[in-house]
Amino acid sequence: MTQPELRESAASARQTPASATGEAPSADSVGMIWLRNLAIAAAAGIFLALTGALETGSVPLPPRLLYWVPIMMAGGVLGHFMAMLINRFSSASRNPWLFAAVLAVVMTIPATLLVWAWTALFFPAVRHLEVLPGFAMNVLLISVAMTAITTIANRPGRVTHAPPAGATLKQVRFLERLPPKLKGAALYAVSAEDHYLRVHTSKGSDLILMRMSDAVAELEGLEGAQTHRSWWVARDAVEGTRRDGDRLTLILKGGAEAPVSRPNIRPLREAGWY
Repeated sequence: MTQPELRESAASARQTPASATGEAPSADSVGMIWLRNLAIAAAAGIFLALTGALETGSVPLPPRLLYWVPIMMAGGVLGHFMAMLINRFSSASRNPWLFAAVLAVVMTIPATLLVWAWTALFFPAVRHLEVLPGFAMNVLLISVAMTAITTIANRPGRVTHAPPAGATLKQVRFLERLPPKLKGAALYAVSAEDHYLRVHTSKGSDLILMRMSDAVAELEGLEGAQTHRSWWVARDAVEGTRRDGDRLTLILKGGAEAPVSRPNIRPLREAGWY
């Protein structure tokens, strides 16, 4: 699935060459998202089996696992192909939450038939057509939950922007928190260490007590992105990259190395970061 939020936000702040924004997604990126979504579906199946969801608690655990895990993974496969169709014929992918809502609704009918047929193998009493409306409601609820979970899991990090050319420069609130020895330094990155944040600058590094989510909000005014849940990186600080299989690391000024989570690899490439 595409990750439009970071790509479009970065493109609105900087003009990116057409060749970068039009680049096809790498097989590694699509493959890892596909595997992650299947793993989420399998985990959801195990959870539903353990909790005896939808009145399956009276069935012994092994059959419950055999029922829930395959059907949830089959739903993941169905969702993957339905997402490809929506991407091809709709502009909903520009908004990840609109895309998730459309996907949940569109896949309800085929998923209901799939679940009904699979359930009939375990519970012959549900083979009658009059049970389909009840199945459809349960399938819709599970589809909404699963698309929400996968949207969050695959969502790229937040982006911060420098003011447009010619606009009045505003004080970046986060820079006011720098320790005295780092005042006036160029900010390269911010990384999380337990309950603290390590600030990487042209004058060295130091720790401050703050949450990453609050820091990213206060970094608005600087061109950068949250490349990983524990890292925010200034775009101008990137000097190079290093690949290790499907892992990407940004090499920063000052020697720090920032990891890039898989949902961020493609959007950063399309935004011209590397």
